[in-house]
Amino acid sequence: MNQPQFTLDLLFETSWEVCNKIGGIYTVLSTKAKTLQKLAKDKTIFIGPDVWTESSPSPYFKETAGLLKGWNKKVELPYGLKARVGRWEIPGRPIAVLVSFDPMYDVKDEFYGKMWELYGVSSMEAYGDYDEGCAFAHAAGIVIESIYRHLGLDNDHSRVVAHFDEWTTGMGLLYVKWKLPQVATVFTTHATSIGRSICGNGKPLYDYLKGYDGDQMARELNMVSKHSLEKAAAHQADCFTTVSEVTAVECEQLLQRRPHVVTPNGFEMTFVPAKSRRAEARRVARAKMLEVADRLTGREHRDDNTFIVVTSGRCEYRNKGIDMFLDAMKTLDCAIPGSDTCCGRRVLAFVMVPAWVAGPRENLGAYPPVITHYINNPGEDPVYNRILGLGYGANGATDVEVIYVPCYLDGRDGIFNMTYYDLLPGVDATVFPSYYEPWGYTPLESIAFGVPTITTTLSGFGQWILDTRESTFDNCGVNVESRGDGNYHDVVSAISRSLEYLLGCDSESLKKISAKASETAADALWSNFIDFYMTAYNMAVDAERARVIQLSQASVEV
Repeated sequence: MNQPQFTLDLLFETSWEVCNKIGGIYTVLSTKAKTLQKLAKDKTIFIGPDVWTESSPSPYFKETAGLLKGWNKKVELPYGLKARVGRWEIPGRPIAVLVSFDPMYDVKDEFYGKMWELYGVSSMEAYGDYDEGCAFAHAAGIVIESIYRHLGLDNDHSRVVAHFDEWTTGMGLLYVKWKLPQVATVFTTHATSIGRSICGNGKPLYDYLKGYDGDQMARELNMVSKHSLEKAAAHQADCFTTVSEVTAVECEQLLQRRPHVVTPNGFEMTFVPAKSRRAEARRVARAKMLEVADRLTGREHRDDNTFIVVTSGRCEYRNKGIDMFLDAMKTLDCAIPGSDTCCGRRVLAFVMVPAWVAGPRENLGAYPPVITHYINNPGEDPVYNRILGLGYGANGATDVEVIYVPCYLDGRDGIFNMTYYDLLPGVDATVFPSYYEPWGYTPLESIAFGVPTITTTLSGFGQWILDTRESTFDNCGVNVESRGDGNYHDVVSAISRSLEYLLGCDSESLKKISAKASETAADALWSNFIDFYMTAYNMAVDAERARVIQLSQASVEV
């Protein structure tokens, strides 16, 4: 692929997850940044929320003097807004602006009224995190306007794009559209709010998608304000994008606008151990996971006969397929006894998804032997209760053991004290049987570490695999299972059989599968995917130019 060209004078990108590591969008932006910096150093400015304090500073942000020609020292923002300029401490170290947005709550009613008047955004039914997201987005829009004017870019020749991610930044896009019609706008939905809500409420999305009306479902599920904002941002953006064809179809039906460009999520190898370090990284990771399992269960787990399988990501029990993973482990447990294909190996299954954690368990040897940390709501946690409901921890020794790790693995959890990326090299296989997964970073991360993975046709990543290669372990390190609304138990059985296949492979075969997985991941690097974004940005600028000409002609006629 030819090297893409960065043709912009300046790119702003706004997200709640800039310098704020809470989900998958952080991975998208923080890995994309290195490629953007390589294409055009410091021509991208990331804008995020300043949710940090002196006693609890962001570990990802370093305030830096001298950036943006002293904008933050020379310009006084309205409403008493404050912003800090610095570097995002990630590969590429792009410019980041963190915005304190509390003053925007005082003017939200007036602003909401204007957004209703101009774009039909209905904020009357708002609740929860709506006001917080909108306050930040409004503040971000003001910051973009201020920097744009301070840098002298407000002329007819500048090519400036403001890119907004997710509904939480939608008000920022609408503000820019209102105040700066000469700035091109891009809106990316990584998952529609109403689609996620449909799935999260246990409703079938795919069999009935063509019959769903997004506005009607928003009323039914009490999602009117978020859906209204997201829909307005999608329709008002000069270029609307999403991360996969799976979600593009969803957007067309529920938001009533087909995305202009599909922009798949790329990846960087910066946190993957070099080949010379992989053997040692695997040894250290496995030793830690086996040690924790020994302490928790009271059983010895030998490295040579323990097969470690993991699922991870956001704690969305149904959407991420955690329910299916647990049922597949039980099915595998029943299949292993007496099976020659499994070579006498035991399976250690980790569920690594953050929950409402209270802290590490001081005595891992106490009952129940299935969870590493205390959780605040054990009676309500669906993962914990399903593990116990399947009999784990109560029926003595089994060939498959399940361990719930309900915390964010940042290296400071009190049990492992290693990051997720530090532990991943020690894993033999991962399973991500998603029901609702617009892209799917977790399986992509897995194969980048050479770990074979199982995912489904309902994930954007799974569809990318199917579109580009034969989806078998031996061919690409990925097995994509066909999942729909009516074949839950068939997929559970298929996952169990896929794991049995890996259990039966000898060490040489597993090395070849690992190498194929790494090869596949290399095709998903940002250097290959960034061109989709360049297409979106150029498309947005073309639409902005056409709009400005139209406005100019209209003013002449008046």
